[in-house]
Amino acid sequence: MNFYVCLLQECTNSIPKLIQYANANNYNVVAVPINANMVPLDPYERDPTYPGTLLNAVDWNSKMIFMLSDVDVDSPSPKLREHSKKILLRDIAWAEHLQNAGCVMKRLHGPNIDNLAEIIKAKTKGNWFIQVPISNPTMGSFEHRKDATEAEIAEAEANDPWTWWNSLRFAVKHSSKVKVVIELTDLDRPSKETVRRWLGEPIEAVIIPSSLFVRNKSNYHVLQKSWQTIIGHLLAARANIIISANPNDMFISQYADYLRKLASDNNDTHVLNSYENLLEIPLQPLCDNLDSYTYEVFESDPVKYKLYQDAVQAALIDRVSDKDAPKKLTVVMLLGGGRGPLARAIFNAAALTKRKVRLYIIEKNPNAIRTLSHMVQTLWGDKDVRIFSKDMRDFSPPELADILVSELLGSFGDNELSPECLDGALKLLKADGLSIPYKSTSYINPIMSAVLHQNVSQLVSTVPAFDYGYVSLLKNIYHIDKPQTLFEFAHPNRVVPIDNTRCKEISFTAQKDCVLHGIGGYFDTMLYKDIHLSINPLAHTPGLFSWFPMFFPTHPRTLKEGETISVKFWRCIDADKVWYEWQVSTREAWEHHNAGGTGYHMRL
Repeated sequence: MNFYVCLLQECTNSIPKLIQYANANNYNVVAVPINANMVPLDPYERDPTYPGTLLNAVDWNSKMIFMLSDVDVDSPSPKLREHSKKILLRDIAWAEHLQNAGCVMKRLHGPNIDNLAEIIKAKTKGNWFIQVPISNPTMGSFEHRKDATEAEIAEAEANDPWTWWNSLRFAVKHSSKVKVVIELTDLDRPSKETVRRWLGEPIEAVIIPSSLFVRNKSNYHVLQKSWQTIIGHLLAARANIIISANPNDMFISQYADYLRKLASDNNDTHVLNSYENLLEIPLQPLCDNLDSYTYEVFESDPVKYKLYQDAVQAALIDRVSDKDAPKKLTVVMLLGGGRGPLARAIFNAAALTKRKVRLYIIEKNPNAIRTLSHMVQTLWGDKDVRIFSKDMRDFSPPELADILVSELLGSFGDNELSPECLDGALKLLKADGLSIPYKSTSYINPIMSAVLHQNVSQLVSTVPAFDYGYVSLLKNIYHIDKPQTLFEFAHPNRVVPIDNTRCKEISFTAQKDCVLHGIGGYFDTMLYKDIHLSINPLAHTPGLFSWFPMFFPTHPRTLKEGETISVKFWRCIDADKVWYEWQVSTREAWEHHNAGGTGYHMRL
């Protein structure tokens, strides 16, 4: 299903009429009890509920979420457990008869999930939506009790519904067909960290009871600010909406309209949204020539080029005084011209500062050279510009540069070999010359993302998927701890001998019980003085989208709040390649990834 707003009704006399009523009030899906326990096993029994011909196949699959009977197949009572299993299997059989690949929803009752997990593993024709309260409802009741003991409160805190879900998730082996539906309640508002943790889960939908709505001054039903924020975070993670309301509720259209507007406000509609949670192998522009589509994606980021222009502008002003501006020439070398956006930024900076600039564009991609040559002929005929079809490491310039400008950074800073490229281009720069950018820093942190783990697991049959680093527009993630600095590279690097290998170990602390699925990778770069670009989540440059973060997977392991995670990273180099190795250690286990660069590596 695409994004939907679902009307949940605990009882209905007519499914077709409910669908018609829901559609008329801006809902496109309904959730109703399947009541399969009322469908007779014996065809001669009386009072069957409804026939399979009630709806056509398309509507059964696209407009219905069946709520399975609220029975407990993991009850401590053997008799009740067996009876519950019989009812649940009958429910599932009826749902599978009606739906080719539909959706069933089952409420979790507590931490005991073994029998339910076995049923789910055996019955996965469609999707399973596991209904879980966002936090323990008992916690909310303590606000109204003065006699609650510390032991009672501690027990309630320990009985966290997220742990119920986590146990089930591991028991069904992280199946992509099992998703979570988070149920809100007016008894208790979850903490910020609780909400953040749920964002790392495969959220199908959020159930919002009508009781959360209040009337505003215009007598319109709205959510309080705190609930707007909580639900907004879930909607930003692409959760669908399920509104639970009584059959006689007269305001269901207001709820749907309001939440559709809230979803629109919290769902960015950028052209790159289709990349969310997808895994991509990072580009290797040093060895491979980029295609026109890739260039076009990069060029659509105005923030990056404006900041580059600001950096060149500031550097020109510092290097050439107003007095010398009419006669002093600054030689700028652009390392990797692409289709020209950085050249335009340099020319704009020269025009705004009224400084004389000679621009050498060094580009190894013969296809990009065609576009650059056309621009020289049609747009830059009055500019002092020359193009060279060369690898920057092999280029012998007519003269040395005052300023080197490059756009060689990858999602992890150095993962597209910017240190090796810029070190190789050092011979092009004057002794007092400068580099834009002049420093890059990488950052890492442990993250939880069930969706990314599922995507990595699907690749295991074809490649050593857990030994690769991926570029991904991280959407459904929980930051287990804040990012910390990993590696730094400064330019121009005049140290002899130059050593671009690195090794560093960093400790992180789990802020809440969670699951470690991998390591997030980010970078920032200093262009000139304090002008910088960043994809570090703590200081992300507003509007910047040229770089997605990196994801280095690990095998999933459950962490306890306060537990230490030790992450060690290596940047390794041999004659042919550069690669990362990463090792993750916790109190229970450790694992080492990509030894010898047998998986992900960058070719020199």
